[in-house]
Amino acid sequence: MTLTLPDLTTPYDWEPAPRIHVVVHGIAGPQGSKTAVGYGRSRKTGRTIPLMRESSAKVKPWRDKVTDAIKAAILRGEAQPIVGPVYAEITFTMTKPVRAPKRRRTYPAVTPDIDKLERSTYDAITKALAWKDDGSVIENHNRKVYPGEHPDALAEPGAIIRLYALNGALS
Repeated sequence: MTLTLPDLTTPYDWEPAPRIHVVVHGIAGPQGSKTAVGYGRSRKTGRTIPLMRESSAKVKPWRDKVTDAIKAAILRGEAQPIVGPVYAEITFTMTKPVRAPKRRRTYPAVTPDIDKLERSTYDAITKALAWKDDGSVIENHNRKVYPGEHPDALAEPGAIIRLYALNGALS
């Protein structure tokens, strides 16, 4: 299957094929909301500080799956880390609610927020050393879909991650 960059109006000259293309299965965990769990001492200043924890228990398992998938693709030679500007395209396939209509298309315009899904996924990509930092992303397109309701939708929850490099960028 040949993948090409979607037809976007962009001033950038992106490579036509992704440098990194992985499929990750699992429930995507949103990162962002924190819960205070008590107080502790700062190692740096010695002051009392609030201790925070991710509100979603899904974040760590999701990050681990994304990191493992990207590291495995790089080790197999199917992907290569990107140095320089990045275009990120991520399709999150969400679990369709049981009560959602079966015979017509529905849209996952519900929690989790797409920016929080993106945040946890970008941090996992950084941990996998696929790019220097998520600050390298200068253009992106992310979407949430239900299984069977979009050309990029997976049959089960997960994500398709495609990362493109700028033509002429070092690798």
